[in-house]
Amino acid sequence: MKLLHCNLFHRTWVHRLVLASGLALSGITSTVIAETKLPNIFSDGMVLQQGQPNKIWGRDYPGQAITIAIGDQQLTTTADASGNWEAKLPAFPVGGPHLLTVAGSSAKIVRDVLVGEVWICSGQSNMQWSVAASNDPDLERLSANYPKIRMINFPQVGVQEPIWSHDDRTWQVCTPETVNGFSAVGYYFARQIHQTTGVPIGMINNAWGGSACEAWINRDVLNSESRFQQLMDGWKTREARFQELTGKTGRSEEEEKELKNLAGAMGGNSRPANIYNGVLKSHLGYGIRGAIWYQGESNAGRAYQYRELFPLMIQNWRKEWGQGEFPFYWVQLADFMAEKSEPGDSAWAELREAQTMTMDRLANTGQAVIIDIGEGKDIHPMNKVDVGRRLARWALAKEYNIPIEYQSPRYASMQEDGDGIVLTFNHIPNGWRPFDVNEPRGFTIAGEDKKFYPAVAKILDGGKIRVSSPSVSKPMAVRYAWADNPVCNMYSRAGLPLTPFRTDDWPGVTLGKE
Repeated sequence: MKLLHCNLFHRTWVHRLVLASGLALSGITSTVIAETKLPNIFSDGMVLQQGQPNKIWGRDYPGQAITIAIGDQQLTTTADASGNWEAKLPAFPVGGPHLLTVAGSSAKIVRDVLVGEVWICSGQSNMQWSVAASNDPDLERLSANYPKIRMINFPQVGVQEPIWSHDDRTWQVCTPETVNGFSAVGYYFARQIHQTTGVPIGMINNAWGGSACEAWINRDVLNSESRFQQLMDGWKTREARFQELTGKTGRSEEEEKELKNLAGAMGGNSRPANIYNGVLKSHLGYGIRGAIWYQGESNAGRAYQYRELFPLMIQNWRKEWGQGEFPFYWVQLADFMAEKSEPGDSAWAELREAQTMTMDRLANTGQAVIIDIGEGKDIHPMNKVDVGRRLARWALAKEYNIPIEYQSPRYASMQEDGDGIVLTFNHIPNGWRPFDVNEPRGFTIAGEDKKFYPAVAKILDGGKIRVSSPSVSKPMAVRYAWADNPVCNMYSRAGLPLTPFRTDDWPGVTLGKE
């Protein structure tokens, strides 16, 4: 009876607004120019976040009264002097489909609106990587009939002025015909959440391959942080040179080449705030449950800087989204490049360390470790199913109260033990399961000379591990999986790999790199 009342109310209200606006549901008449505008995130098939008020915004004539209706709810607001307006949709429980109508100087009607769980899937190419380019796309297409999983894919636009809407991008319902273009990590994450909870899932995919972390951050925030002055000064120099060459006549051949390269950088995915403005701003503030993130490859050469840059980005997003400390879960970098025969330094290992450190700095964050499913020859490993599922473990346990293991084992402490070191760990409630062979692999050990040697490791009672080497009589430090592409085999009984770590804080190869 309630549903009938809602539908009857909405049909009557829509009929009145259509008559008042001089519009037909199928389109605009030749004598009426529509001025009521919504950004593309509010389009047919959208998913609203359940259980919370959700911001809706748009544009119209200055001072125009705006009436918004969804379900049996109606609210009003007024466009400001610049023509911008916003309001808060009331909290709705899981369900739909609903009709969302916005009436100002004209009418906008958004159909097939579901209410469920909304997640951002963001980062660089490994998050952008499609289902079509991942493992078994033919099999995945056969079973991709999930009408309650929706995804919207944003374009790659790098600019310094905020883009308000990407009008050619709308929500897509998951079908065998559409799933090819979905973010694979986003899709497998969504599918696991949907299959477990039964609720509609909306994924906002704004990933951009090759993007640097600083491109995702508000430029004012970066400029306000003295620790990033060198980074920002470098870009200001390039920007000034670009302006100089742009305004110069009679450029030499070398200057033409330089200008072309600079033009690419100005509109590219590494310039500070380019993606923040060109992509993120168009939907920043849309109601979400949280975000999943897969990025870092482009910042690996500046891993120490990433220790500060990555947490700053998360804080920036949280502050401007206006939804508190929403969950933010990321993927640690996979194994990549050639295996090394001897232990050594690694920029990728240092970037992984920076990612892990972020969990200890910010609340409501988590990391999916995938040191075991990369491909040495390919920076884009095709196994995205396990990536999505490991992220989903975090969400299921922390957001949906599902009692499952979700966090990879982590190093906790060390104690010298004669010619060895005994290590303790967290998050191994049921003990270890070394992969392939019984002996732990991937550990190295060093003494005062800071030279690391392959170590012999032995599992002790209580999940402790003793590490030693005949080449090190007085050990001082241990590292695990500390390489671009390490050989390592330690898992918890839940099948989650041990987080790469080091017990030392000796200067790394990316220290001071800006």
